[in-house]
Amino acid sequence: MPGSGAVTVVGSANLDQIVRVVRLPAPGETVTTTGLREGPGGKGLNQAVAAARSGAAVTFVGAVGRDSGADLLLGHLRDNAVSTRHVARVDGPTGSAIVMVDDEGENAILVTSGANGQVPPLPDGTDEWLACDVVLLQLELPSRTVLQCAVAARSRGVRVLLNAAPAAPLPDGLLEATDLLVVNETECRTLAGVESLESAAHELARRVPVVVVTLGARGAMWFEDGRLRGELPPPAVSPVDTTGAGDAFCGALAARLAAGDTVEEAVRFALVAGALSTQGHGADTAPTLASVRSVLGVTQRGR
Repeated sequence: MPGSGAVTVVGSANLDQIVRVVRLPAPGETVTTTGLREGPGGKGLNQAVAAARSGAAVTFVGAVGRDSGADLLLGHLRDNAVSTRHVARVDGPTGSAIVMVDDEGENAILVTSGANGQVPPLPDGTDEWLACDVVLLQLELPSRTVLQCAVAARSRGVRVLLNAAPAAPLPDGLLEATDLLVVNETECRTLAGVESLESAAHELARRVPVVVVTLGARGAMWFEDGRLRGELPPPAVSPVDTTGAGDAFCGALAARLAAGDTVEEAVRFALVAGALSTQGHGADTAPTLASVRSVLGVTQRGR
């Protein structure tokens, strides 16, 4: 059934320092940078913008400081038609991250939580921000906050989409409150505690109704009701920077599920969004709805 297309993202907002390097440094090594710039980031913010660009009506729930970085992040969200009514201004610095990107498009990221660590277990205005089709969560906020938001959404019949990233131990009860879990290969193995990717995915699929495992350049596979339902490749691209690909995927997936797409349709759309996001530098590279539909149209006509 089609939904209203409303997505609430409860997550982190960071001011990123993006550093370009020829290659990522080894432990103890000094590497000269080839470029430096500042921009919006944080998994929550990135996914909220990606969902909005994919056609959803998006509300962002989180916290920022009272500094100039906060003003930049809030402005970026509003410029992308994301509601910031439920973003708290708190004492202390806005979250930040140092993102190193090499010439192959690979990255390494250092995150300072800042204000993100002050998002309460159940942010104010619950009745308002839970008036949506999908709540999208990640693991850059305090674990108790993620758990309580998931439980509150589930109790109201709102679909809970958890991107279990970055990989970390989950609080008891979080998987049980999750309707759809998105993990990459490393996160899948870490959560399941199993080295075999296939076994790890099946283990998680026993606990969550829908599990989507992203496979990088190989695309994604998804499970429903404990069974592998399909695997799809991404469109062929030459990546420039993979920093925002996972977030573009998750935001697009949430948007299309909220609009009433099937899991397969949403995964297919999200794979294109993730691939297109690698064509620009930094985390703010999620494509528009029209851009993704254009690629999907070409792909489908070519079958």
